Amino acid sequence: MRLDRFVCKSTELLQQQAIDCIHQGQVWVNGNVVVDESIQVHENNNIQLKGQTLVSRPFRYLLINKPANTLCSNVDGVYPSLFSLIDVERPSELHIAGRLDADTTGLVLITDDGRWTFAITSPSGQCHKVYRVKLAKPIAADAGESFLQGIALQGEQELTLPAQLQIITPQEVLLTLTEGKFHQVKRMFAAVGNKVVSLHRESISAVSADVAEGEWRYLSVDEVQSFYT
Repeated sequence: MRLDRFVCKSTELLQQQAIDCIHQGQVWVNGNVVVDESIQVHENNNIQLKGQTLVSRPFRYLLINKPANTLCSNVDGVYPSLFSLIDVERPSELHIAGRLDADTTGLVLITDDGRWTFAITSPSGQCHKVYRVKLAKPIAADAGESFLQGIALQGEQELTLPAQLQIITPQEVLLTLTEGKFHQVKRMFAAVGNKVVSLHRESISAVSADVAEGEWRYLSVDEVQSFYT
């Protein structure tokens, strides 16, 4: 992570305070003074502030079952921030690993571990995300094959990655993706002549939205590690 972020995560300093300490030459990395707050450091580096070795607080991993009309943001906007539903210390250190639109409900993962987020959000990780989709009209009979081959989205040069479509009823389906383009689910169904009426993310990899809407919990060690295997 960035050096200034590491200092914040190891102390009670705010980001600007950490940056000031770095610029003043008070931070050492592996025996050398570093005055660039943007350099990347790791847990196994020896990082000191004013001669005291810093130890980063443990990473945190949470899930929440997002209600509609909330924002996947650290601050309120037109709708309240999802973080207004979470009672934890230092919420500003946390970020969302894969955002949902304001009107979309379901599983959202929250962490302060950037490498873990990359494992979830990068298409190369092949992390399966399952969405329950309700549609304005019956799904076309050949839609499953189209989704499997890839959909051409407006403004995109490449087709979407192969996606699996499971029909529950003519107007309700489960869609499994391994990527997360902007408004992807809504754009995919628009591309095949349909419209999403409601959208709910049921699971990401082996982790499900198993708490009530608006509720949250910490992930187990096994759940956290499942994204690295």
